[in-house]
Amino acid sequence: LLLLFLVHHGIIAYSGIVMAVDRSKFRTCDQTSFCRRHRLNVETNSATTNRPRAYQVLPESIQFRNTEEEEEEKVVGVADNTNTKAWSGIFSILSKQGNGTHSSLRRPKPTMTALLSPTTASSEDTPNFRLSLSWTLHGVVRVQVTELLQQRWTAEELVLTEMKEDDANPKLLLLEQLSPEELQPYIMAAVAASSSTDAANFMGIKHITDETVPTVTLIQFHPFQLFLFTFSEEENVSKPLVSINSRQLFQFEHLRKKEETSTTTTAQRRRTTSENSEDRHHGKEIVDYGEDGLAVYADGTREEAQHDEEEDEEEHRALSEQEEGGGMWEESFHTHVDSKPFGPTAVSVDISFPSSQHLYGLPEHASSLVLKPTIGPSRHYSEPYRLYNLDVFEYELDEPMALYGAIPLLVSVTESSTTVGVFYFNPTETFVDVSYDDASAASTHWISESGILDLFLLPGPTPRHVYKQYATLTGYQVLPPMFALGYHQCRWNYRDEKDVKDVHGHFEELDYPYDVLWLDIEHTDGKRYFTWDANAFPTPTAMQDALWSQGRRMVTIIDPHIKVDNGYRIHKDATKLGYYIKDSSGKKDYDGWCWPGSSSYLDFTSAKVRDWWAEQFRYDLYKGSTPHLFTWNDMNEPSVFNGPEVSMQKDLLNIDGIEHRQWHNLYGMLFHRATHEGLIKRNVGENIRSFVLSRSFFSGSQKYGAIWTGDNKAEWSHLVIAAPMLLSLNVGALSFVGADVGGFFGDPDAELMTRWMQAGAYQPFFRGH
Repeated sequence: LLLLFLVHHGIIAYSGIVMAVDRSKFRTCDQTSFCRRHRLNVETNSATTNRPRAYQVLPESIQFRNTEEEEEEKVVGVADNTNTKAWSGIFSILSKQGNGTHSSLRRPKPTMTALLSPTTASSEDTPNFRLSLSWTLHGVVRVQVTELLQQRWTAEELVLTEMKEDDANPKLLLLEQLSPEELQPYIMAAVAASSSTDAANFMGIKHITDETVPTVTLIQFHPFQLFLFTFSEEENVSKPLVSINSRQLFQFEHLRKKEETSTTTTAQRRRTTSENSEDRHHGKEIVDYGEDGLAVYADGTREEAQHDEEEDEEEHRALSEQEEGGGMWEESFHTHVDSKPFGPTAVSVDISFPSSQHLYGLPEHASSLVLKPTIGPSRHYSEPYRLYNLDVFEYELDEPMALYGAIPLLVSVTESSTTVGVFYFNPTETFVDVSYDDASAASTHWISESGILDLFLLPGPTPRHVYKQYATLTGYQVLPPMFALGYHQCRWNYRDEKDVKDVHGHFEELDYPYDVLWLDIEHTDGKRYFTWDANAFPTPTAMQDALWSQGRRMVTIIDPHIKVDNGYRIHKDATKLGYYIKDSSGKKDYDGWCWPGSSSYLDFTSAKVRDWWAEQFRYDLYKGSTPHLFTWNDMNEPSVFNGPEVSMQKDLLNIDGIEHRQWHNLYGMLFHRATHEGLIKRNVGENIRSFVLSRSFFSGSQKYGAIWTGDNKAEWSHLVIAAPMLLSLNVGALSFVGADVGGFFGDPDAELMTRWMQAGAYQPFFRGH
């Protein structure tokens, strides 16, 4: 506990760190055009040039809807720009869970809508946006900003839970508009002394529910800001729990058509970068790639990692000079070109916590539990926290670099010990700057490549309330089978059935408790998942039964990359059905490189593909599987050894023609989901819990199984970082988590292994790997 306290507060550092990751493989904010455009000055935490345009709410456009009315568009009240009493002071919505829900959405229709408009005219064609607010029975406030003329793809059906009707317990959701007199204390607590305090420029909605304490949502019209308060009967109102756009950093790059200004096509640019790649490999024939993304050559040599940061920056500058519009319409990274057919579509906003100096969440990062400042004079890091699921080989510690999973959930603890959360629902690549000022206020700046602005404010006021509110959106942690709480023994790789028998026998001989034995990729027939190596594992059913006879189970690995082999049933069927992710043209199945070599990747954003994948776990299809065999999902970020940042190109398309950039961070969770559903469905008519471990995750992954922190090292520093990393996952509502005991890379000495086993026994998921 003392060690955790010291690390949490940054009193001790992570000693013994070995600089192993090839940082040149992974982009920084400055190497990412949308982040480069939107981020503030790292030294001053301010917009020195090109300050974002301010927006205003048009009061005359405000509408309220009553979800109980039969007519969907029934207007309860319409605001007037000069008269804040234009609609009734109190209105209520009798709302059963599920009432008034969009057929295609998982939440009720918005309670309030309005137009957001630029405060100043511009020569640029900047449209208005739609602002929507919703309040729920559990106290959650949803704030959305979307385009009016274009509808962007969203992931509601893939992430948010279904709302279930509860006829036995209808509850009253009461919303009350505050009078100008009632507004005044909240206005004074919200805005700076120099700002206007005229009540006509504000609207306040009191939200009353049996689930939590009443709250007040305060909206400032010009310029647009939104504040969330705990309701107070006193004249002196405390600071807001959360404020949105108080620094006026909201930006929304609307969809537009590209103006052709260059004769150089994406195809030509891809040929140029391909030629540069050949120069980088000095004409050598590539026969394989490693998980680090480095090439393996026919002469037996390997590509050397690049650690020259000056060379990296020079290469990046050269590529940037070739990009049109500073990477807005096309962007290059090393040998990869992102075509960006829809142009710049980034969204950014500032979210502040005026009563807090302690922010938590945003997993996954190899960093402290409390989030450290990333911008301004007192910054600990110079890069923002990055949320973009990646296979980072031999990751470094005390870094905001992206890792295997992403949960855009931020939790704040205020001066008065009130807990409040913000769920930033956007699965596209996102950077988050964190800063703390001297006035006991914490501020964050969120920058996403695409999507919409979709915020769920979780008012708490306790951790229990926050996580109940979050669970109503993304689901609860699935209960694991009892055996999964024991010790798991794994390595890369147990070679054959004799090896399995010997390992099991030694555990028995030592009377050492363990519950599960794991097999990695080498157990398959040439990395063809759902198969067994007939020479090494000729009798898999008998092997599993032997373990089960002494109360043990087995886990085998199944990854999302499918070997391109027309004699392989999984690949043959998936190709015939058209279930693979497509290239940027939408005409050809995408081909990337992973453990089997040339591989295709299933489109798990599609329900029919997930259902088909779940069927593959049937005992008659997965030959050699038994009810005692469970599953490990790895490499599901997704990992592509020869792709940009060891992942997929962003302009690839799913079956519905949606770009990979829109759903990248969902891929691992959806693969995890389909596998979990397969292990449930294989036991027809039985209620048997599944067990699936996943490396990649997003909000909602808690519904499908366990998560671990990936490929760590056999070093004391990785034992130290395990606790804050796992607690950060807990903050992200992932409870069944663990770090590999002993470290994956390298060999621990006896002292380190002993201490790690002692610490690991307190992890919910306890595996030596």
